[in-house]
Formats: sequence, structure tokens, C-alpha cells
Amino acid sequence: MPERGALIYRVQKHAARRLHYDFRLELGGVLKSWAVTRGPSFVAGERRLAVALEDHGLDYADYEGVIAPGGYGAGAVLLWDRGTWEPDGDPLAALAAGTLAFSLHGEKLAGRWRLLRMKPRPREQRESWLLVKSPDGFARAAGEPDILDERPRSVLTGRTVEEIAATAA
Repeated sequence: MPERGALIYRVQKHAARRLHYDFRLELGGVLKSWAVTRGPSFVAGERRLAVALEDHGLDYADYEGVIAPGGYGAGAVLLWDRGTWEPDGDPLAALAAGTLAFSLHGEKLAGRWRLLRMKPRPREQRESWLLVKSPDGFARAAGEPDILDERPRSVLTGRTVEEIAATAA
């Protein structure tokens, strides 16, 4: 259970049209959300595309299950990581400026990270950001094992995304 007043973060592995990881930070009573196509990386400086999504309610933080076909985001959702986060300075001002530095204290992810807004491209419907691991004691060198492969299971139930998807059959 997070400390009283601590901001939560969640990462949900989402097997929708394409497999991706939904990275969510609690801020202003909602979960600010980004779809990270290749998932977070512990390799310092490695940039992972993070496409901004609509905010989600805090009641969605621990969701795990199958979103029915035809529904928004249809597919299996696994709670891959959970914990708390601490922004450097004012997080709303940082997001508005396009660079948010923060620390994660989770079951799988830890240390310092940054979200960086990319320059908009023509006809882009959603903002694109980069999720980048900062160099610190938790960072890994390129070629070291990937946390996504090492620990693919849910922090809530211990299941894989395939096991969750099979419950819809």
C-alpha cells in the first residue's frame, strides 16, 4: 500500500491491436497515460516511444482482465508493475514545458526517469513523448537482460498476458 499522500504509478501490459505497455502516473486526481510501444527499458539513455493517451480514472489503476471486443482498447490487460513516483519540481509545469523528470519506486521499475515531448509531426493526432531511463544505480548496460523478458508476469495475480486472454474464451 502506498504511503499516505504518495502519488501512484502503474504499468499495464496491454495486448490490444498491438502489444504495448500503458505507463500511468497519478496527477491531479487522474492517471496521466502513455502507450509505450516497446515497454520501459532499464538501459540508461535508451529512448522508448510513449504516445499520450486520454487520462484514466484512479479506479482503473489496478485493473487486470479482458476488455471485450468492440470496446475501446479491446484485449487482455495485465498489471505489470505498480508503485509510487516522485516528480522533480512542479509536475504540471514540467509536462506543459515538455520535460518531466521523476523517480519511480516500484516492484519492478526503480530509479530516475524522464518523459520528453517530441516535436509534433503533421497530422499527428496524439502527442508523442519519449520515456528515457536516467543513468543511476538501477540502470543497466545495453545487452544486459531486459526486465520485460525477465519478469513478464502480473504483480497482482502472477499470470501472463496469454493466461489472462485465455479467460475470455
